[in-house]
Amino acid sequence: MNFEDLLDRATDKHTFNTIQGYIDFAASFIDFIEGNLQARIVSRNEPHYQFFQYGSYAGYQVTRPINTHLMCGPNNFQEQSCVFIETLDALASGITPEQSSRQTINHLIYTLQQAIGATLDGLPVGRSNRARKLNGDLFERLVQLVLKQIGVPCVSGTIQVPVQIGAQADPDADFQMSFQQDLIVTEGETVQLIGSVKTSSKDRLAKIFVDKFLFSRLTETQIPHVAIFLHDVQRKGASLDKLGINPTFLPGHFKAFTVKLNPLDGVYYCDLRPNMLTDELLRSHIHLFDRLLCEDIWRYRRVSGMRAFVREGSVEYGTEESG
Repeated sequence: MNFEDLLDRATDKHTFNTIQGYIDFAASFIDFIEGNLQARIVSRNEPHYQFFQYGSYAGYQVTRPINTHLMCGPNNFQEQSCVFIETLDALASGITPEQSSRQTINHLIYTLQQAIGATLDGLPVGRSNRARKLNGDLFERLVQLVLKQIGVPCVSGTIQVPVQIGAQADPDADFQMSFQQDLIVTEGETVQLIGSVKTSSKDRLAKIFVDKFLFSRLTETQIPHVAIFLHDVQRKGASLDKLGINPTFLPGHFKAFTVKLNPLDGVYYCDLRPNMLTDELLRSHIHLFDRLLCEDIWRYRRVSGMRAFVREGSVEYGTEESG
């Protein structure tokens, strides 16, 4: 398989209609980069991050930073993929996985998504904005597929809820409001969880907190709101010999929103930043993604939900041109 084949598959959303589709694509990507990279560039400030530089077939483009502690390689990807599927099936059967299997969840989600993102980094510069949108859509889709695999019904779409002005108010004055959401966990007509699913929190953190505040106030409900992120790092450096990584997570903003506005019910990452492990407040609110699947999602679903009309379809999973 050549790089053009990879790009064709990565830009066709039909490639990723199933979890197996993600696994098959990642396997092809991992196989391709083994013998076809121009270089692997080690980050100067955090050396466990690497950048893949493509050859002339992709204009010598350089990818996003890849965490080599999380990214699976050719020697373990197939085995880890099997463990991943077995772990999801166990969760669907109500079986709590062992810690090693939980770690595999984080490694596989990271690998499956970064294989797509790194491939899209090989697109010409003029298509980079479309690539970012496509990458984000596919991460949202991956999270939904994983939740469905463990038996949690969910969609992306619009929640239409009635807003009542008061018990004594004129019924004609009541109205409907629509809320666009990346992730809506449902049970029948009951909304049990609302989530924001983004590859990183960059430029999005405030909106997620404000969305919870507005939704809770306007609907007078306490539906759990969570945020799911893949990572929070980006490339820095103007030349190849000075490439490093920059964190995009803003701890001061996160703390201010949590303390002064309202805390989110859960925040989950595959690739945690070091301060998320050492800072007491951050550590109490931010967790690895496996915790959502293995522990928290079941707790959230026990909370009383809200009956509302949900219209699926905020993302169309067609070709790149249609989506």
